[in-house]
Amino acid sequence: MLILTRRAGESIHLGEDIIISVLSMKGKQVKLGIDVPEDLPVYREEVFKKIQQENEQAILACSQDLLVAADLWKTQHKEK
Repeated sequence: MLILTRRAGESIHLGEDIIISVLSMKGKQVKLGIDVPEDLPVYREEVFKKIQQENEQAILACSQDLLVAADLWKTQHKEK
């Protein structure tokens, strides 16, 4: 992990398209401004983790559905 120190009003550039600016600091809280291309999603960590969990559950459900469908297909073709 790269650790940088910035003061209010200072920024960090990630490549050419992403700028992270320190807008203000109050106590233990830091307010950041993030300029990113419109097509690049930005999520808070807890939201990102929730999306990952839901995607994993969807993959498992899809896999289970495919297994059930394959079993049904085999059953139906054995009966013919």
